[in-house]
Amino acid sequence: MDFEQEQRNRVRRIPERGHYDKETIYAIVDEALICHVAFAVDGQPFVVPTIHARMGDELILHGAKASRLLKHIEAGHPVSVAITLLDGLVMARSVFHSSMNYRSAVLFGTGRVLASDGEKLAALEALTEHLARGRWQDARQPTALELNATTVVAIAIDSASAKVRVGPPNDDAEDYALPIWAGVLPVQQQAGAPLPDPKLASGIAAPEYLVDYRRQR
Repeated sequence: MDFEQEQRNRVRRIPERGHYDKETIYAIVDEALICHVAFAVDGQPFVVPTIHARMGDELILHGAKASRLLKHIEAGHPVSVAITLLDGLVMARSVFHSSMNYRSAVLFGTGRVLASDGEKLAALEALTEHLARGRWQDARQPTALELNATTVVAIAIDSASAKVRVGPPNDDAEDYALPIWAGVLPVQQQAGAPLPDPKLASGIAAPEYLVDYRRQR
């Protein structure tokens, strides 16, 4: 299913790189660990980096009750969310045509506060599992006090688009004869070996889902 192309989500610069299908967009959302949420208060724009998770057609965010962003969402105001995955540095023969290979998504929507403990726990589980599958069952569950101190919101993804660049440089025809190396330097996010807490009790091994940590793609 595709998102309808409209004024706010249409890719204008190099439109052939634009994608509007949920499969492409949601794959980017699900792989990324961090999103950036844009909103405006009294004419002042803000951008806040935060962790996220997707539940169906909603994006889950959480934070302290005093969060300006979450209060903005609770009041029913719209937000825009940007997510970018860097796949490579594109080294062209000219500075002008140098670029990056990337997968990015921009989402638009309004949100709601999850009021019931059941909804909040399900959303917090999704957030935890988004970071590391298997962690929710492994870690201590939130107490009533912790749950009460946390605001969790679900943003309906009303509109979205993705923009993707792949492949080698696109140089000007006359530049291909230049004696300059050109190509792509792949870039990957890679997890290292788990580092134990200095206060970790002896005999507790790192769980397999951290030892063999991989982002879904």
